[in-house]
Amino acid sequence: MNHNPANDVAELRALQGGEEAALDRIIARWQRPLFNFAWRYVHNTTDAHDLAMEVFVRLYQHRQQLAVGSNLSAWLFTTLANLCRNHHRWRQRHPTTPLDADAGDGAAAAVPAPGMSPDRALEQDEAMVALATAVARLPHDLKLPLLLYYYEGMPYREIGRIAGCSERGVETRLYRVRQRLRAELGVFLPELTQS
Repeated sequence: MNHNPANDVAELRALQGGEEAALDRIIARWQRPLFNFAWRYVHNTTDAHDLAMEVFVRLYQHRQQLAVGSNLSAWLFTTLANLCRNHHRWRQRHPTTPLDADAGDGAAAAVPAPGMSPDRALEQDEAMVALATAVARLPHDLKLPLLLYYYEGMPYREIGRIAGCSERGVETRLYRVRQRLRAELGVFLPELTQS
């Protein structure tokens, strides 16, 4: 994840100073990464969009409480991670099938690589669906560092700020995730490593 923390500090100061356009600039910079994280967590486009937008509403509501020089990305992702966890819990208690439900993780709709045989493409799709299913079943404390490290490219230190643990704790959680996925997806690992 490439961003300039100095820009975030300047935009946050401008927002705290009453410059409403600063929120638009923050949204323009952070909307896509937040949406991507939320989608990987909840696997529903509408819900992911709503969750990402809720983060900006909360940022605006709490703008004066944030310390000058706050790590904006950590605050945004911490807020979003909490919203996603709460949303997931709510969905578990209130299961529904929305009309716009995404099929799996989108892997089944992926176009196979040129020259890939149909049976190989099907195996790859099955492996990706199995991976998405396994990740969806992970508890929050394991899913969070997995998504932030492998998909957002965050360093351990920033993940630790978001997850509320040390860098060593992040490393331990990522190790546990790899072990758990390896045990659950052993039959698919060759397919997952070849794509």
